[in-house]
Amino acid sequence: MAQLINLTVFKNFFKSTNAGGILLFICVILSLIVANSPLAESLQSALNYRLGYSSESIHLEYSLILWINDGLMAIFFLMVGLEIKREIVEGELSSPRKASLPILCAIGGAIAPALIYFGLNGGTATASGWGIPMATDIAFALAVIGILGTNVPASLKIFLAALAIVDDLIAILVIAFFYSSGIQTTYLLYAGIGMLVLILMNRLNVQNPFLYLIPGIFIWYFVHHSGIHATIAGVLVAMTIPTNDTDVESPLERLEHALVKPVNFLIIPLFAFANTNITLEPQMIHGLTEPLGLGIGLGLLLGKPIGILLMTFVCTKLKISTLPEGAGFKHIFGVGLLAGIGFTMSIFISILSFGDPLHVSEAKLSILITSVLAGILGYFTLYSLRKKTMQA
Repeated sequence: MAQLINLTVFKNFFKSTNAGGILLFICVILSLIVANSPLAESLQSALNYRLGYSSESIHLEYSLILWINDGLMAIFFLMVGLEIKREIVEGELSSPRKASLPILCAIGGAIAPALIYFGLNGGTATASGWGIPMATDIAFALAVIGILGTNVPASLKIFLAALAIVDDLIAILVIAFFYSSGIQTTYLLYAGIGMLVLILMNRLNVQNPFLYLIPGIFIWYFVHHSGIHATIAGVLVAMTIPTNDTDVESPLERLEHALVKPVNFLIIPLFAFANTNITLEPQMIHGLTEPLGLGIGLGLLLGKPIGILLMTFVCTKLKISTLPEGAGFKHIFGVGLLAGIGFTMSIFISILSFGDPLHVSEAKLSILITSVLAGILGYFTLYSLRKKTMQA
C-alpha cells in the first residue's frame, strides 16, 4: 500500500504544471553543492569527456557539455519554436489586437535591460554580455505564477506565457545575429537545401511530425558547422511542421506534446545541472558589485519590469491594446518582475558571450541570485494584490 501511495504521489508530481520548475530548482541546488564539494573535479572531468565520431569528412566528436549545450538544447529550441508557431497560428499572437501587447512588452522588456547592461559595461571586456539580461525563463516564470493559482487573473497567466514566448523569439534572433561565429557559406547552403526539403514536405501535407526530424538532424549538423549557433536549427525545423487553427490535433501539436516531458524533466534539468556547477570563489562574490554583475542584476531586476510597464502604459494610452482582463498596472509590474527570472536562456547567452571562464562563472552567479530575487519579489507583489483580484 505504501509503495502504491508513493507511486501515485510521484505520478501526480510529474503531471503538475509546476513540476518542471521545481525539478529545475533541485538540479541547480545539487549542481552548486557538487561544485563546492570534493566531487567538483570529477564532475568537470565528466563534462569534458569527449563523445562521438570524427573523420576527415565528418566531425561529430565533442565534449559532453557541448553535446548538452549544442545538441540537447537544440531539442529545447525545437519545442520553443513549436510554441511560437502555435501561438502565431491559433493562440495569443494570432491577431494584431491579441499580439500587440505581449509583443511590444517583450520588446520593451528586452531593450531596457540591454541598455542598462551596456550603460554599465560599454567599452569594457564584458560589453559583449548585453544580451544576457534580455531573456526570460518561461519554465520558472510560469511555475511561480502557477503557484499563485486563483490569486491572479487567468488572463495574466496567458499574458505572461505569450510575453515569454515572444521574449524567447527575441533571444533566438539575438543569438543568431550577434552570438554566432564566422559564417561558412557552404554549410549554410547545405542547411538551406535541408530546409527546402522540409518546406516541400509541408506543401505535400506530410502529417507524421517525426518524419520532419530526419532532415532536421542533418540541418542541425550543417548549421552547427556553418558558424550560426546549432540550436537555431531547432527553431527552423519547428517553423516547417504543419499546424492548424481547428480543434483537430495537428502534427505540430502532436510533436509538442511528445517533447514537453523530455524537455521539462530531462533536457532543461540536465542543462541546469551541467551549467550551474559554479565553484564559489571570493573574487566571484566581489564580481557581483562590478559592472558585469550589476549589469545583469539591474537589467533583470529593474530593466525588465520598467520596460514592460512603460510599454504597457504607452500601448493602453494610445489605445493600441488593453490590459489583460481583471488586471491593473500593479499586476503588470508583478509580471515584469517574474520576467526578470532569466536563468536558462540567460545562462545560455552568458556561455556564448565570454571567452574568460571567470566572466562566465560571475555571470552565472549573478543570474542565479537575481532570478531568485525576481521570483520572490514577483510572487509577493502579485500575492499582495490577491484581494483585489478575488473581488474583481
